[in-house]
Amino acid sequence: MTSFLGIFARLGGVFALILLIVALLRQLLTLVGFLLAAVKIAIVVIFLAVVVMIVLAILNDRSRRRREAQDL
Repeated sequence: MTSFLGIFARLGGVFALILLIVALLRQLLTLVGFLLAAVKIAIVVIFLAVVVMIVLAILNDRSRRRREAQDL
């Protein structure tokens, strides 16, 4: 009877360890997915900011050229 308890205790410990590793890996994958999504969003936001800065620079240059043309 005690040998059965010893075997089940070891198997239960191994099974619990495997379940713990699976749970931790699932959380790690979720964290990595969240971080990848955050990086993608950051890249899109930076790209949009650069595009807006380019458009503002073009508009500023056009208005400056208009003012120079009117001054002449």
